[in-house]
Order: sequence, then C-alpha cells, then structure tokens
Amino acid sequence: MPTVSEAVPPGAADGRIVVVGASLAGLRAAEALRDAGFTGSLTLIGDEDRAPYDRPPLTKQVLLGRVAAEDTGLPRRRPLDARFRLGVPASGLDVAAKKVLLADGEKVPYDRVLIATGTRARPWPDGTEARLDGVLTVRTDTDAAALAERLDAGPRRVLVIGAGFTGSEVASACRARGIDTTVAERGPAPLVGALGGRLGCFAADVQRAHGVDLRCGVTVTRLVGRGGRLTGAEFSDGRSVEAEVAVVCLGAVRNVEWLDGSGLAAGARGLACDAGCRAFDMYGIVTDDVFVAGDVARFPHPLFEYQMLSLEHWGNAVAQAEVAAHNMVSAPSHRRPHLTVLAFWSSQFGLNIKSVGVPTFSDRVVFAQGSPDEGRFVAAYGYRGRVTAAVSVNRAKWLDHYLALIETGAPFPPRGAADQDPAAVPLPSEVPDPALLSHGPTVALTGHAPDRRLTLLSGET
Repeated sequence: MPTVSEAVPPGAADGRIVVVGASLAGLRAAEALRDAGFTGSLTLIGDEDRAPYDRPPLTKQVLLGRVAAEDTGLPRRRPLDARFRLGVPASGLDVAAKKVLLADGEKVPYDRVLIATGTRARPWPDGTEARLDGVLTVRTDTDAAALAERLDAGPRRVLVIGAGFTGSEVASACRARGIDTTVAERGPAPLVGALGGRLGCFAADVQRAHGVDLRCGVTVTRLVGRGGRLTGAEFSDGRSVEAEVAVVCLGAVRNVEWLDGSGLAAGARGLACDAGCRAFDMYGIVTDDVFVAGDVARFPHPLFEYQMLSLEHWGNAVAQAEVAAHNMVSAPSHRRPHLTVLAFWSSQFGLNIKSVGVPTFSDRVVFAQGSPDEGRFVAAYGYRGRVTAAVSVNRAKWLDHYLALIETGAPFPPRGAADQDPAAVPLPSEVPDPALLSHGPTVALTGHAPDRRLTLLSGET
C-alpha cells in the first residue's frame, strides 16, 4: 500500500479547492476531500440559498405529504471546515487566471476546481404559457413544496407533460391522492426513454390500471388559461383537456451556460471529462486542475464501448464525486477511474423498480425471471451478445447476480438464476430515438462532440 506521502504529491494536500455546485455531488466530494487528507481552503458555491438537500424524496415522499420539503436535507458525514457561498450562482470560469466568477461580482481563486453544477428542469417553451398560475416544474425543494400545496388543495385534474421517471412519479402521487390525472407523452409509452419499448408497454398498462388518462404519441401544443390561471391544454391530435395544474416534466437541462468562453468542452450533453473526472478543453485536451462530477458530467465507460455517458442518477453522482475528490489530491500514478456500474430506482404505482447497467445500451431484452403478467420480474438487456443491464420490478434481490454478469461481460441471454425460465425468448428492446420523446432519457449515450463551433489551431510559423 502506498504511504500518504507517496499517494499525495507536494502541494495537493493544501492550497485552494473550489467546488461549484452545492448539491449531492458537491457535498459528497467535499467530504471525500477531507477524508483523503486535504487540509487547505475549501469553498462550496451553490445557486440555491439552502444547505444541500436530497432530491429523490421530492417526488417520492414530499408530493404524497409524508415528508416536508424542508426536511429533505442531506446528512453530513463529517465536519467540513468549508466556506459555503449559497444563493449566488457562478457566472463564469477564468481558467487562465484560475478564478470562479460569481453573479454578485466576486472572483473566487482556486488551485483546483470541481464542477458539479448538475441540472435544472426544462421549462415549458412558451414563456407566456409557462407563467400561467398552475403551470409548475419539479426539481427543487421549492418546486416540490409548491406542487404539494397545489395537490393538497384537491384540484379537479392534473396534467403531467412527459412520462419519464419524474413524470410517472408525479402521476403516481396524484393518483394516490385520488386526483384525476392525464399524462401526455410524445413517445409510444411511459419510461420508454429509460427502459425501452418492451417495459414501456408494461408501464403503460400499470398507469391505466391505476386510473391514469394516459395519452401517448401526442404532444401538448398549447396551454390554455383565463385571467392568468391555467384552465387546460390542447393536444396535437386535436383533443383537449381541462386541468387546473400542469406539471412540466420534459427532462433536464445541464447547467453549463456559465462555462461559455471558458474553453472547456461543455455542451448540451454536459461537460466532457475522462474516466478520472478531469475535464476536457474544447480541443479534447485533458486538464489537470479542472474536474467534473455528477449530472453535469459526460464521461466514457469501458463497459459501454467507451461511449460518452450523461447520467441523472443519485448513485452515480455520489460515486463519481468520490472518484473526482480522490484524484484531485492524488499523484497521477495513484489516480483511479470512475467505473461504477450505473444503478437507479423508482417507486411508483405500488411498484419498486430498480435497474443496473444501461438499459438503453441494448438491442435485445428477455424476461429472465417472472413475467409482466405476474407484476414481479427481472428483465435482462443485451447488446451484441453480452449482458448490459437488468431491470427488476418488485424483485430486487436478484440484481447483484445480474450486476456480476454486466461487470464480466457475460453472454446474453443470461444463465444461472435459480428460477429462470429456460423457454424465455429474447425480444427487441425497442429503445427509441431520444428525439421522439417529450422528455430527455435519464441516460444519454453519445459520441458526438459538444455543441460548439471549434476554431482550428495551427502551429506558429
């Protein structure tokens, strides 16, 4: 085992580290820095004015009235001895001068910086309609508190626009409260952007069985109001619906605009980095003092053919933050890659849905254990003859088995489960083009360059 002096190069244990983003990834990275022996100046910058809090409970417990939005604070694992600059967003990054620029004019110097600015809810595109009373998004604790208050008031109908995980969890909460609910989804089924069409069909049956007015293959073309208040919506198929509340669940926007002009490889998919969380500049050259973690990161993973992944999952944010923190204070020979197999979970309509791997990185799926008709099953996904993901519905205890198959590149269809159906037939997983969805997929795989025009550099003559 290396000694501390071998693993930590001179100057890495002190100096100035700035973490931009004071949510889950930022907080866990700061804690990991202290755990790793960093004794220098530590500053966390966040655009929200409250201490870091947990987002999954917002759509799972807060909307059901089980937990107050203000009670979702993240527990601290250790004392931080850090300066928090909350309620002031970052407005720029001067890489040459090594300074983070804040919206209030302050310039925060750093020796190393971690970018963990995450995402925000994609707003309704028509600004006038978005300002109607009753049109909401749900991303922050304030958003969740406002929506919970609306649901407490007992609206006659709620319209949910987008049937990804957030939209489906919102719809589940509404139906649990007995509120009439319409869900509009541009794609062919709920959850299709994350789980593919086969499981999307199952999710559609579940929603309809719970009384959801589910409308797939349509878009909301107009939100209608009277006297500044929402009264309903019109759809692309010519139909309409009356509703007092519309929850816009059109996916997430990665918070990278503040990096314009920084020279980093930041675009609509996030800020690109290597497997060690070091950010790339816009020419594909890795940086040594700018790191990235969490939802805003875009990184390669060898299990998925080194495609660049952009994720929106709790577990990935924690694992990547810890890797980034380790590498920020470690000698190059002791840095480690972020190779965690992705995992997420959702609770909706009485179902416990858990996943490992990347279901959208697939061409086939097989119901390896159980079946949709039973309401308890494990679906295994494969790509080019190897296992790449598994999704369980009310059967999570088997996921460790499939995790091992993913990590070892086991052949697809999988074998070895005690109650596996040997007659199960692999089917096309029906992963859609993300352009066909009304919400963004929770995992995006892409090899595309960031969305910016590059200036070709030539050597000096």
